[in-house]
Amino acid sequence: MAYVNDPAVVEKLMTTKARWAVVGLSTNQWRAAYDIALTVRDRMGMEIVPINPKGEDVHGEKGYTRLSEVPGGVDVVECFVNSERVGAVIDQAIEVGAKAVWTQLGVIDDAAAQRALDAGLDVVVNECPDRVLHRWALEGRRLGSDHQARA
Repeated sequence: MAYVNDPAVVEKLMTTKARWAVVGLSTNQWRAAYDIALTVRDRMGMEIVPINPKGEDVHGEKGYTRLSEVPGGVDVVECFVNSERVGAVIDQAIEVGAKAVWTQLGVIDDAAAQRALDAGLDVVVNECPDRVLHRWALEGRRLGSDHQARA
């Protein structure tokens, strides 16, 4: 059975200040992670931590190769990896004590989502923060003033 996102969890993650590890965020400007990370940082007001195979810094933020390398840990692990690889990332998120995992559009592993839920993490699957903000805008909703772009 496919996992169904809880709108309350989506809203909580979108509006609660947190440190987001963006797995798959590199300097490749053609990848979705590049722009979505800016949405998470600049529109949602979250701290972002790039995670990529080279440990590249992105958007002026220090990069790492693995979640376990991030000093101080992370709250949310946003996954821009394919469905075949996301289970390993979710397992790492559980190991490092993240509070939530979020998989991007098309990234689905129901068994891994269930492991995260069983470990007490909040889970959002097959969704995009930018798309959520767009839906909210169509509904006339906005992020609160404390979540607006940084000056």
